[in-house]
Amino acid sequence: MAVKRKKLAIFDIDGTIFRSSLLIELVEALIREKIFRPNVFKIYEKAREKWLDRKGEYDDYIAAVVGAFRENLKGVDYDNFLKVAKKVVFLNKNRVYRFTRDLVKDLKRKKYYLLAISNSPQAVVKEFSKNLGFNKIYGRLYEVDDKNKFNGQILFFDLISDKAKILDRAVEKERLTLKGSIGVGDTESDIRFLKLVDNPICFNPNKKLFNYAKKKKWSIVVERKNVVYKL
Repeated sequence: MAVKRKKLAIFDIDGTIFRSSLLIELVEALIREKIFRPNVFKIYEKAREKWLDRKGEYDDYIAAVVGAFRENLKGVDYDNFLKVAKKVVFLNKNRVYRFTRDLVKDLKRKKYYLLAISNSPQAVVKEFSKNLGFNKIYGRLYEVDDKNKFNGQILFFDLISDKAKILDRAVEKERLTLKGSIGVGDTESDIRFLKLVDNPICFNPNKKLFNYAKKKKWSIVVERKNVVYKL
């Protein structure tokens, strides 16, 4: 007798469920806790200011934060890192969008298999997502050495960087179905996995994703303050 396959829902996390970036919050916490040097902020300060002044791109800001994180992670003790990650989540766990929070709850009730994907570090993504009820969580994995310190290497980089590959892997490994599937993303980097699901939702999309979604007639949802707009 054939086993009935569960429907799948896949969510980006940063800027889609969480109202910021877990990586940004983590890097700033690592600086405050003196695990990263105070001048690490200088690496992404200009990109941050340009973004806040709407003279630069958010992608450039995030890329600068990623660079700061990778440049300073080597030699950091994993246990100390994890303590900071847990503190970041404790302080930010409720800073989520209403639309995606409620959608996750609804799909959980309907027995969907919920998949969360983020390019933030796995430790902070896992901690943030566990109370939301996700079945599987993917974040960026950084290798530790035999002294329990980060060695600067990223594990499974090609897989984690491609959300469509993760989706394909989950469907095969967990015996899921894409029939009736739902995907939620906010930038053009999410297009590859959104193209694979039956019901793509572009939530607070950036310009490139917005233009692509309009052309493809995908669902576009915007949440501003306490109002949700469906375009």
